[in-house]
Amino acid sequence: MAGLASDGSNPDVSLLYDINGLAKAAPPWFDRVMGFVGEYGIMLAMALVVLWCWWSVRRRGTLADSVSAVAGLVWAPLAAGIALLVNIPIRGFVERPRPFRDHQGLEVLVAGKTDFSFVSDHATLAMALAVGVFVAHRRFGLAAIGLALAEGFARIYMGVHYPTDVIGGLALGTAVALLLAPLALALLTPVVSAVARSRRCAGLVRSRRAEPARHPEAVDIPEPRVGGPAPGPGHSDLAA
Repeated sequence: MAGLASDGSNPDVSLLYDINGLAKAAPPWFDRVMGFVGEYGIMLAMALVVLWCWWSVRRRGTLADSVSAVAGLVWAPLAAGIALLVNIPIRGFVERPRPFRDHQGLEVLVAGKTDFSFVSDHATLAMALAVGVFVAHRRFGLAAIGLALAEGFARIYMGVHYPTDVIGGLALGTAVALLLAPLALALLTPVVSAVARSRRCAGLVRSRRAEPARHPEAVDIPEPRVGGPAPGPGHSDLAA
């Protein structure tokens, strides 16, 4: 397994050189920016998207919408953590070295990467978060998915991952976040609904400045599901 993509004629390696070649042609300051963005910046942006989504769903739609969306947002980081745990045995089984260990001439923007390459932790984490956000709110989720794709591109640009490392990470993050979402939301929705009924913590789910809604104690616990209700007048585009 460690010999994957060891031949320069392999399309995986060819695409690696094509994308990483952009780093060679770019000014040094731009590569420094890309190194920071690919290592930390996009993940920080992803966290801001999650917080912005949470702030938005507390103020818009019905209380049931807020409960469903907040449950999805709680699932997003949990899905990312589970996906990273799943990746541990995958990396140990495949044992694929970083591309710069097998191929010369790469412009490596981040030093000190000594672990295995397949699959990319950054791509896995970013896509699991993005799909979790999509479960909660489609528009914010699409923005998060765009960031996850940018993260994958950045990892190849930086010379620390093969394209298939990134594709594998995106697939793993999607699979964990999407396939486990029904079970996760079935467990999380009652908890979030209970928080919404609490006087002290209700603001975590529903803002006091939100549009008037039914009293929390009269709200039925929404059925957790992936996707959103059919759009209608005043609909907040919250996924159920």
